[in-house]
Amino acid sequence: MKKKKMNITLAIALGLVLGIIVGLIMPAWLFTPLSVVSSIYMSALKMMIFPLVFCSLITGIMGIGSVASTGKIGLHSLLWYIGTTAFASFLGLILPNLLGLGKGTMIAMVETDTEAAQFSGLLDTLKTLIPSNPVTSFSEGNMLQVLVFAIIIGLACLAIGEKAAPFVEVCKSVNDISIFIIGKVMLFTPIGVFCSIAAVMYTNGTETMIELAAVMIALYVTYALYAFVVYGGMVKFIGKYPTLKFFKNISPAALNAFGTCSSSATIPISMKCAEEEIGVPNEITSLTLPLGATINMDAVSILMSFMITFFGNACGVPISTNLMIVVLLSNVLLSIGTPGVPGGAIAAFAALASIAGLPSGVMGVYISVNTLADMGATCVNVMGDLACSTVLKRTLHLGEDETAPESNTVAADSSY
Repeated sequence: MKKKKMNITLAIALGLVLGIIVGLIMPAWLFTPLSVVSSIYMSALKMMIFPLVFCSLITGIMGIGSVASTGKIGLHSLLWYIGTTAFASFLGLILPNLLGLGKGTMIAMVETDTEAAQFSGLLDTLKTLIPSNPVTSFSEGNMLQVLVFAIIIGLACLAIGEKAAPFVEVCKSVNDISIFIIGKVMLFTPIGVFCSIAAVMYTNGTETMIELAAVMIALYVTYALYAFVVYGGMVKFIGKYPTLKFFKNISPAALNAFGTCSSSATIPISMKCAEEEIGVPNEITSLTLPLGATINMDAVSILMSFMITFFGNACGVPISTNLMIVVLLSNVLLSIGTPGVPGGAIAAFAALASIAGLPSGVMGVYISVNTLADMGATCVNVMGDLACSTVLKRTLHLGEDETAPESNTVAADSSY
């Protein structure tokens, strides 16, 4: 079983490397078939996201067994995500200034019609948190509304007890079916990642890679340091879990997130890594991982802060302390409404650029490097979701028995 898990991880990594190489040298005619395969893979993953999230959360709440414990997990998760996002935003504002990124840089402005995310989005999110039509929430992919609806149903099932038993059994069955299908889709992850990354690299090309190279290098170094120091440190010292073992066990989810640029589409793989490799109970992962894919945007906050500072210096816009504070707070608030899908950060950057007083022409430059920057950001965000789950397992004293249940062992073997 361990050999199979290592093989799938190595295969994903190989698919990622080959995708980068092929994307840079492939002929134009190959782009269309690769894009088709990439779309099929993404659809196969997304197909089971909402059934898995909804049913897993309900069964998780039933497993917790009390309203107080459910609220405790949700509150701890929310505090974790908001706190780390604020710290990430602060780090992203300080480091670029220390490095002097953007100073002396000449930028060719490109006008775009990108619509900025509204800064009042937090209030709008709160007003629409409870879905008036749950079916619409599922069809439109509104993860926050689906989460709230699932929590309400789960708590209602707890309250009425035995009367809800038939419905809970259906949810357990759907959850098991979802996990089985996702296990089979995982077998095609190396191919899906290869096609996705090849299409991305072909679209951007070598010129885009060379353009703003210093910013990209500094950004990825910051990503790596943040992941290993902040997440790795918290997992080791708070979660009492070996750092290297943690990153090894979550590597399939991290590599998939890097290749697909979608934290939402990675939820099923993240759940498998957390539950089967780290031993985090479903009671935690069913809430922390979908919630994290929605509001945990640590690396996106670093990306936003880096780019605001870079473009501010390049365009001669003063980056004062007051402006840094406003951008930091705006970043935290906007992250709640930033979707965990490819390109979700573009609208957020448009809003922050407007707040910072940057010329609208910077959007064209930002869009040209967004995908390359977003790949690393999505990877780190998923690591943060899994780090939160690992830490809460320890701090909430859930699932401390490291011996995995027999059913999990069978599921892991069949899926990989």
